[in-house]
Amino acid sequence: MLSFIQNMSPLSLLICLAVIVLLVGGKKIPDIARSLGRAKGEFKKGIEEGNRPDDEPKRLQ
Repeated sequence: MLSFIQNMSPLSLLICLAVIVLLVGGKKIPDIARSLGRAKGEFKKGIEEGNRPDDEPKRLQ
């Protein structure tokens, strides 16, 4: 999925980051990164809870 980033030159990555900063704004980037980190943590927690065996199977109503 992110293999295209490995093929980009450092100058291209720098230009992409500059465009993102211009479009989003420098103050919003830490908020976006924090939100993505929290979402990743919640996703992992949900996956772990889904893989945990339950004592009784839950019934759908």
